[in-house]
Amino acid sequence: MKAIWNGTTLAQSDTTVVVEGNHYFPKASIRAEYFRKSDTHTTCPWKGEASYYDIVVGDQINKDAAWYYPDPSDAAKQIKDHVAFWKGVRVTAE
Repeated sequence: MKAIWNGTTLAQSDTTVVVEGNHYFPKASIRAEYFRKSDTHTTCPWKGEASYYDIVVGDQINKDAAWYYPDPSDAAKQIKDHVAFWKGVRVTAE
């Protein structure tokens, strides 16, 4: 799977974890130069507290376009150290 935004591959992995229709990429598969930590946090009733990254490609910023669970609940432990995408980031098997 690949995560692509503005023609740039942000992450690529053969071993994503799918939860609620979202592909979670192993943290080791992301291209860290495009990720900037955000101050945004949200809470999922069953996964726990999510943290976010802004995606930065050139002079374009996609605020809070990637999220992860630094300390997921036991029910979501399979997504620890994984990152998922939204806000126009295309996740594809191409």
